[in-house]
Amino acid sequence: MDLENSKAQMKKGILELCILSIISRGEAYASDILNDLKKANLIVVEGTLYPLLTRLKNEDLLTYNWFESNSGPPRKYYQLTKNGVLFLNEINQSWIDLVNSVNTITNTNIK
Repeated sequence: MDLENSKAQMKKGILELCILSIISRGEAYASDILNDLKKANLIVVEGTLYPLLTRLKNEDLLTYNWFESNSGPPRKYYQLTKNGVLFLNEINQSWIDLVNSVNTITNTNIK
């Protein structure tokens, strides 16, 4: 069994929740999202993030605004839509339920 592949698949499954949670704190620029994910040891590359952001926007969970930058081209800042807030609340509850279920089976408590 490939442990690294299993770990990567678990991380991939929760990226959407993590990205939406980061953006829920306020408008977020893609590099800020990447930095927050890296700080949490959820290393993601731009090639993974941008398609996910596009999909979330196409599903009406995100929107964005362009802002001029002092150091280059305009920057796209993402924010949650009303649907995005509702979806985040639902997926967050699903995550809590899943963690509790797994903890029940494995007899572990995550701190």
